[in-house]
Amino acid sequence: MKNMNENGRSMVEMLGVLAIIGVLSAGGLAGYSKAMFKHKLNSTMDQITMLVTNIRTMYGTQGNYNGLSDLSAYKLGIIPETMVKVKSPSANFALSNPFKGGVAIATSTTKSGGTDGTAFTVTYSGLPKEACLALATADFGSGAGSGYIGVNVGASATDKVYVGTGSGTNGRAEGESYSMADALASTACGAAGENHTVSWKFY
Repeated sequence: MKNMNENGRSMVEMLGVLAIIGVLSAGGLAGYSKAMFKHKLNSTMDQITMLVTNIRTMYGTQGNYNGLSDLSAYKLGIIPETMVKVKSPSANFALSNPFKGGVAIATSTTKSGGTDGTAFTVTYSGLPKEACLALATADFGSGAGSGYIGVNVGASATDKVYVGTGSGTNGRAEGESYSMADALASTACGAAGENHTVSWKFY
């Protein structure tokens, strides 16, 4: 009887190799997803800071933010080209954020119910839950010089209550600059999904 040299791999060995490759790939994808999320979140924070700084600088001598909108901010050079999703026609002008959701800029007021244009809002929509939590609790300035009034989570008109605007939220006084407390943000951003909206108010 001849001894036969077996070259090659058995099916069991091949399946073992494939299983190892699968585990390594899954770990790599998880790490990549986490890194991409962190990159998008950092980019979003940088965008908001840049927008607020540019708007406050541009309108600083005007005394109010009347006439401020997405399109007017773009025409004034406040918004970089990379944020523009739809440029023309002007009626459909739209901005996008790193999470592929929308960005809206609008004039507002420092006090509830006012119409004096003494403040403005920056709103990011289409955010995943984790980004909603991180952005709602982020500190965009403390002290009078920062211009930060408060933050709101939610898209409907009925919940446009900004933390720190004297509406009784957390018992904070009118004009105090606060980010959303972790417990409040956890409730506000509680729903899973990719369609959360966070809005910040500045003066």
